Amino acid sequence: MTLRICLAQLNFVVGDMAGNAQKIIAAAREAHASGSRLLLTPELSICGYAAEDLFFRPSFIAACDDAVKTVARELAGLKEMTVVVGHPAAIEAGGRRTRSVTVPNRVNAASVLCEGRVVAAYAKRELPNYQVFDERRYFVPGHEACVFEACGVKVGLLICEDAWYEAPAREARAVGAELLAVINASPFHVGKGGEREEMMRQRVRDCGLPLVYAHLVGGQDEVVFEGHSFALQTDGSLAARAPSFADDLFTLTVDRTATGLRVGGTIEPDRSADADLWDALVLGVRDYVGKNGFPGAILGLSGGIDSALVLAIAVDALGADKVRTVMMPSPYTADISWIDARDMAQRLGVQYDEISIVPEFEAFKASLAAEFRDLPEDTTEENIQARIRGTLLMALSNKSGRIVLTTGNKSEMATGYCTLYGDMAGGFAVIKDLAKTTVFRLAHWRNAHDPHGSGANPIPERIITRPPSAELRPDQKDQDSLPEYEVLDAIVERYMENDRGIEEIVAQGYARADVEKVTRLIKLNEYKRRQAPVGIRVTHRSFGKDWRYPITNKFRA
Repeated sequence: MTLRICLAQLNFVVGDMAGNAQKIIAAAREAHASGSRLLLTPELSICGYAAEDLFFRPSFIAACDDAVKTVARELAGLKEMTVVVGHPAAIEAGGRRTRSVTVPNRVNAASVLCEGRVVAAYAKRELPNYQVFDERRYFVPGHEACVFEACGVKVGLLICEDAWYEAPAREARAVGAELLAVINASPFHVGKGGEREEMMRQRVRDCGLPLVYAHLVGGQDEVVFEGHSFALQTDGSLAARAPSFADDLFTLTVDRTATGLRVGGTIEPDRSADADLWDALVLGVRDYVGKNGFPGAILGLSGGIDSALVLAIAVDALGADKVRTVMMPSPYTADISWIDARDMAQRLGVQYDEISIVPEFEAFKASLAAEFRDLPEDTTEENIQARIRGTLLMALSNKSGRIVLTTGNKSEMATGYCTLYGDMAGGFAVIKDLAKTTVFRLAHWRNAHDPHGSGANPIPERIITRPPSAELRPDQKDQDSLPEYEVLDAIVERYMENDRGIEEIVAQGYARADVEKVTRLIKLNEYKRRQAPVGIRVTHRSFGKDWRYPITNKFRA
């Protein structure tokens, strides 16, 4: 006996139930034609993950129900084909309304379809409510195990977080499961693929059953799902692994042997953290721009490292023909910035234009001359320059429909080294979760790895090696205002990402003055971050859904 299983590692769109259903139907037909008899789709595949407060709308749940029925009806003629689809489902107990708060009356469900019928159903038991997850806001937990049969193999069904706990897998085995099938939508961060494999290895060893893990791929607002579906043998060893960051109908086999079930399949090799990071950023941009219907992207190209990295990502994501760059020199723009910006645009083949902001800057200063009389120039004049650039980019965006990609990094977002309505103006913040040191490292990585085979480094070496500067005043350098980035980023990682206390960070060898300055700036600039565009999450804690601090706040650590 051999059971062929297809893990439908597909890219779904939130709210496109009809389109998602057709993807599942097409995948099931293709899988069946190639000999598979079980198709696993990711968690909430019918509606996409995650639909957030759309789950509160009865019409949304009804549309999901209709889509499940469509899938069942369309696949009724596939003999002996079992398909597992994820979707939200209302429960009969009903919710009750308390003032303006609706108590959830839905479950995060999966339906097992075979020859036009729902032959089994399962409700997710463990609802995550940490990092980017809010599932307890929308769902109530299930309580029952689900085991169904496919070609003589009894399969225990779990949904994502269920497999991180012992009880759901053990109870599935107790009611007859011989194989665990886990459907998932688990957002990417660097290192997450290895973490998942190790956790599932623990689950396999704990319950003594082999496991197959079907995972989502694609970008959804600030989160990215990398695929990386896989399977484990009963002893926890890796049996199969799908490609990362790519749609795939990944097929594996399950054979019954004298010692139990054995899983077979191809194993995609391990990848470097920077390769994963690059592909996550590229996929995040491609899906945000594509799924939201923008015809392309536009960004300000300064000749600095941040805009250079964003440009390289955008071109890899969208193609050079869909990316436009604009250099907007001020009185303080160095000649090498012009030269390097032009050079990079030429290397990548993107549209490049230059619009001087000097006339607008002089006009602003003239208009404000009476108000600013006898006052020295300071960050006010610097911010005016940034806001002129933001206004120009947004005007070009309005005329063309292209989305503005902002170029600020996590180090700047943490410390407020950015200008509201200036360099923060735009629609999508590509590198907002990359520390400055990571920006430099990833620029080196991209120059050494050319997916297009052009043989040319996209980022001129001088852009990477010159000292960073906003170029908003004479001879300005970032480190005039901030600690060295190696120090700054280490403090941000410890304090913001890992909740280390000030005294603990100082005890690790960092100067108290630096630690207190950086942590103070993080607190003071919360109001800026609340107004920043959404951007791609690539660490386990980003400024976004992971970070929820009050703006008005008198607490001092």
